[in-house]
Amino acid sequence: MRLDGFGLFVNDMGTMIRFYRDVLGFAIKENEQTSNVYLVKDGTLFLLYGRKDFENMTSKKYEYVKGLNGHSEIALYVDTFEEVDLEYKNAINKGATAVLDPTTEPWGQRTCYIADPEGNLIEIGSWNKPFETKDK
Repeated sequence: MRLDGFGLFVNDMGTMIRFYRDVLGFAIKENEQTSNVYLVKDGTLFLLYGRKDFENMTSKKYEYVKGLNGHSEIALYVDTFEEVDLEYKNAINKGATAVLDPTTEPWGQRTCYIADPEGNLIEIGSWNKPFETKDK
């Protein structure tokens, strides 16, 4: 098996579509009343799936954390330390929730955290080199 993508089960699809499209720049084409967003972002499948729709499909009820949650994170990469600061500032100015201001960690990565409207954590980070060479 290989990892194909990552999805979030969402409560308010319209709000989440606006956040990922308008704040983070994801190319979401579905309208805000959809029950399922399916897009490929930088070669990775990204899904937004309505919680109620998933519960109906599986005939089960699930528990969902309210507010900031530490169950997972979505990691976004930029090529330079300066871009970490810029993208963080842009996201906050557009309505993202601040979690961790940009900081350079002892291991050499510059990183910051924001949260989407439903409390999912999003990291914006860089090793100050292009994505294609960051792991070399």
